[in-house]
Amino acid sequence: MSQVKAIIGLGNPGAEYEDTRHNAGAWLVEAIARDSHTPLRVEKKFLGLYAKVNFAGHELHLLNPTTFMNRSGGAVAALCQFFKLVPEELLVAHDELDIAPGTARYKQGGGHGGHNGLRDSIRALGNNNAFHRLRIGIGHPGDAKLVTNYVLGRPGKAERQAIDAAIEECLVTLPDALKGDWAKAMNRLHSFKP
Repeated sequence: MSQVKAIIGLGNPGAEYEDTRHNAGAWLVEAIARDSHTPLRVEKKFLGLYAKVNFAGHELHLLNPTTFMNRSGGAVAALCQFFKLVPEELLVAHDELDIAPGTARYKQGGGHGGHNGLRDSIRALGNNNAFHRLRIGIGHPGDAKLVTNYVLGRPGKAERQAIDAAIEECLVTLPDALKGDWAKAMNRLHSFKP
C-alpha cells in the first residue's frame, strides 16, 4: 500500500466560512501545521494554502484549497502533478454528515456520497477515487433540505468542542496511518468517544 505523502483539508475560503462545519477538513490540516510549527502560506500554483512539514518523522505536503468546495479538485490535481503524487498517496480530510460530531473515521476509496469537494477531487484525478479519506463527523440536520444551510453554519460551542476533540484524536492516530498501520490507526480512532 502506498504511503501517504500529502494531506488535503477540504473547506471554503475566506473569513465568513472559516468557522463553518464544512471546513472541518481544513481545521485538521491547520491543526497539523500548528503542531508542526509551520504556518500554511498562500501558494498560487496549488490554488491554496500550503506547507511542507515533518510530522511524526514523515515529510508531508499539507494543502487547504482556497477555491470553493465544489472546485477543490483543481488544487488537488495541481499538487499531484507538481510532486508526481498518485491518488493512493493522498489523505483527504473532509466534513461528514453521516457521523456525529466527536467522531472521525478513516476510509480508502469509495464514492463521494454527495460531498461536492470529494466529487470534484475524484473528477480532477481522472475519476480515480483510490485516495484515503479522513471523515470528520459533523452530524446531520435531519432533513436533506436543511443540509446546505447546516454545513455552511457554525457549530454550537459543545459541538465544536466535540469536533475539535475528534481532530485531536486524529492527530494521535495519524503517525500509525502514516506508517501504513491503518488497522491500528482505525482501531483507535473508530473507538474514540469525546
